Amino acid sequence: MADDSTTSAFRAGQTGLIVRIPEAEPSVRGWRERLDPSAQAGVPAHVTVLFPFLDESRTDALVHSALADVLGGHQAFDLRFERCGRLPEVLYLVPEPDTRLRQLTEAIADRWPEAPPYGGRFADVVPHLTIAQGQEDAVLEEIEADLAGWLPFTSHVASVELMVHDGVKWQERASFALGE
Repeated sequence: MADDSTTSAFRAGQTGLIVRIPEAEPSVRGWRERLDPSAQAGVPAHVTVLFPFLDESRTDALVHSALADVLGGHQAFDLRFERCGRLPEVLYLVPEPDTRLRQLTEAIADRWPEAPPYGGRFADVVPHLTIAQGQEDAVLEEIEADLAGWLPFTSHVASVELMVHDGVKWQERASFALGE
């Protein structure tokens, strides 16, 4: 949920599915709060599974039940974060291996084809934990140097969270457990 350039680009009723990465917070919180609009809008350190998802008005009990079924069919897994990666004007942490994340995205996009990842803007979805956006290379290099002392770390992914924008901030609306 980090591809919008300003918090005003988020709108009430938008939803997204994420995996929280709480182990990243100590190293990235300060940078994200300053340089990642999704953090400023209340989204914790995360890797996006699918954004945007269905509008909130469509996320009823049947959708929640279907999400629980789809996600419950995937096993919990560990991610290791050892290095940073870059997209144009974006610095992120690279989750490895990313196969399970891609499988979650594909499973949800297959079930809800009307909600392609990033609205279908990208041919290939690159799982990532955004740290900073819209910054010059010198700033990204400073952040990357700062983060080197925090890496590597591992995170156990056991659930996917449904986030909803209320017009001001992102709020967690539901959590769906992965299989154990």
